[in-house]
Amino acid sequence: MAITSSGVGSGLDIESLVTQLVAAERSPTENRLVTKAAEYQGQISAFGALKGALSGFQSSLSALQSLSTFTDRNATVSEAGALSVSASNTAAPGAYSVEVNALAKAHSLASGSYTATSDVVGEGTLNFRFGTTDYTGPDPGPASYNGFVLNADKAASTITIDSSNNTLAGIRDAVNGADIGVNASIINDGSGFRLLFASEETGAENSLEVSVTESGPVGLSALAFNASTTNLSQTVAAQDASLSVNGLPVTSASNTVSSVVNGLDLTVKAETSGVPVAVDVSRDSASVKDALNSFISAYNGLIDTTNALSSYDPATNEAGLLLGDATLRGITSRLRSELNTAISGVGPYDTLASIGVTTDGDGKLALDQANLDKVLEEDFEALSALFAAQGLSSASDVNYLSSSSNTAIGNYALDISQVATQGMNTATASAGFLAAMDITSLNDTFSLKVNGVQSGEITLSQATYASGDALAQELQTKINGDETFNAGGITVAVSFDSGTGAFSITSERYGSDSQVEITAVDTHTASTLGFSVSAGTDGVDVEGTIGGVSATGVGQRLTAASGSDAEGLALLVTASSPGSLGTVNFTRGLADGLDSLLDNFLGADNILEVRLDGLQDRIDQLDEDGVALDLRMEALEARYRLQFGNLDVLLSSLNSTSNFLTTQLANLPTFFGNDK
Repeated sequence: MAITSSGVGSGLDIESLVTQLVAAERSPTENRLVTKAAEYQGQISAFGALKGALSGFQSSLSALQSLSTFTDRNATVSEAGALSVSASNTAAPGAYSVEVNALAKAHSLASGSYTATSDVVGEGTLNFRFGTTDYTGPDPGPASYNGFVLNADKAASTITIDSSNNTLAGIRDAVNGADIGVNASIINDGSGFRLLFASEETGAENSLEVSVTESGPVGLSALAFNASTTNLSQTVAAQDASLSVNGLPVTSASNTVSSVVNGLDLTVKAETSGVPVAVDVSRDSASVKDALNSFISAYNGLIDTTNALSSYDPATNEAGLLLGDATLRGITSRLRSELNTAISGVGPYDTLASIGVTTDGDGKLALDQANLDKVLEEDFEALSALFAAQGLSSASDVNYLSSSSNTAIGNYALDISQVATQGMNTATASAGFLAAMDITSLNDTFSLKVNGVQSGEITLSQATYASGDALAQELQTKINGDETFNAGGITVAVSFDSGTGAFSITSERYGSDSQVEITAVDTHTASTLGFSVSAGTDGVDVEGTIGGVSATGVGQRLTAASGSDAEGLALLVTASSPGSLGTVNFTRGLADGLDSLLDNFLGADNILEVRLDGLQDRIDQLDEDGVALDLRMEALEARYRLQFGNLDVLLSSLNSTSNFLTTQLANLPTFFGNDK
């Protein structure tokens, strides 16, 4: 019978023999590598699931860490069409009755008719000021411009009109492009095109005064509206909103009223015709409950994950991927310990159990809703101290701003050696000038640098002012109207001291960066206004100690020094004089403590990352071992093939010899013949 073989002629199945021998040699090591890789990959997946559950739990702490969760207010109205309301965390809970008698309106002025928007109006300058206008229009008449009181809080502006923008459309675009608080538009009322100027802000004190200086053919003065000329028609008179809150009459320049009830903004939308609107302000209990329930749900989800990873089922003999893992045990143990920790210095509600959150037999959290409702009713604010990091100051002119992870719980004394001040420049008054208060071409311009930013040339309106206060208002509006200052958000306040007869320009900023420097003056500015080129007096930063250790001041912000117990504690100090300002009691809060602990588990170079990196290193090593195994098996296969090849040649030779001998023996004669 013939034998099929990959051999030359021996009849051996060399391919099968080599394959089986190599497979037998490879199998134990390969099985070990595959088993270990699966084990390590499973642990990586398990730690990934643990990280995800920990991260979800940490995310649930965000709302509980925010003070606004515990201080927000709910505000509702009985008639949303007439009134809307929003409440800040300073609004006191209560009920209010609001009647709306009139809405605030913005001043609107209209030009005469033009045949086209491309009609040339004229050239020169348009000077806009804001204030209170006493004007009676022709309807009901008689027309009369009785006076204008400047609003010093609104910047005055000047717009140049030349050949590039002297048309009706060009003036509209120039005013709108200047962004000065005036909206310009063109309306076709059927008789022609009319240019409209409207104040962006409502209220009687935000009406418009428009003065014109011609520089070419007469025409631009058609847009004047002031005590001397009323060429524009008043289409809407500026008006304050009028309302009553719990019977108290209130007026407001804006339809949003925020000065009546502390922390409450009322936006009037329509007159109520004597029918009051009910406004109710209450604490936002729902947000607190939602935040707490999210926290409990996330923690219980984490427990489900850890239980699954560390479980053992004796019936099936199946174990969780992290059964007996020391890292998992350490994390769960530290979390339970943190959850059961009492927060010192926060009053009677210092644990989760004290507000109705307890641990059941499975290690999960459960909420007693009735207990929580009682706490919310009796001491709503106390919950914030249990969960969020915060500082409670004993002084009204000290406010907690923020803290760091290094800020230790404690009661810190606050002593201020220097309060923050604002940069200012005070003029020297001239008795002769104060008698007349004349601004002419010889003292109407100056320049200044505020907080390190240089202004353009400031130009005052030439006039005789009725008082120092009136001229101070003119100074303030023109300085605050400077384009460079507007772009940088820089403002000043200008005051007049009737006792000393001196003007003062004060930066609105506090601290060492607050400066007011006069950089240029007109011919007679020093002898009349009293301002000369001068550096002024720079502001200073707050200085003092927190917990007896010198702190760092920037403006009115005082931050505890690095290395001190209070490190990172930042306070806003608005006191007007130095001295002891009581204490600030800083508490860490349960959610804040948990967040810091979870940062240790999830942050850079944390224990989970170390474990994951170690497992990945082991998998990488197994991959290298697999490559080494492949190389070793290749060498073994080559050796087997060589050995079996040599055996095949030998067997082939022996087979040939055997065949030859068989043939020869068959051909030998017999010794005994046939007798028959």
